Amino acid sequence: GKEAKTNAMRMRIEKNVKYEAIAYDCGEFIDGIHCADITGAPHDQSFKTLVMEGKSGGYYVFVVPIEKEVNRKAAAKSVGEKAVDMIHVNGSYKDHGLYLRRLQPSWNEKKFIRWCLTSLPKTFDEIYVSGGRVGLTLKVPLKDLLDVTQGKLAPITME
Repeated sequence: GKEAKTNAMRMRIEKNVKYEAIAYDCGEFIDGIHCADITGAPHDQSFKTLVMEGKSGGYYVFVVPIEKEVNRKAAAKSVGEKAVDMIHVNGSYKDHGLYLRRLQPSWNEKKFIRWCLTSLPKTFDEIYVSGGRVGLTLKVPLKDLLDVTQGKLAPITME
């Protein structure tokens, strides 16, 4: 049958961004490391997307390597907030790098959500990020992700 598109996929198509969708079977929550292992994605090119809310009420997507943790103080500073916290949405996984059901941070979000990616020790042409639902990873050009989301690079991980 026809592949069901997520908002993240639709926006990439709308903006003419090439991507590769990698679907995998996942009966229950698994972390980003296990997702990368299942899909064969290199760990150093695999990232989790964390949705946080700032003290001002703004929402942010922080993109960090699957093997690292976000430094909330540095993340807040990177977007001009005093503090940021993970959002809490009933019935969803909040810190595993998958999109939340009631607040999908996709590129066509009606309420603008700012994106911030961790500064990378290497430059990658492509990275692997959540595809907008459990069991879907997208391989996308890093430059296109930054351009379309109007994202920026900043040092936002724990050392």
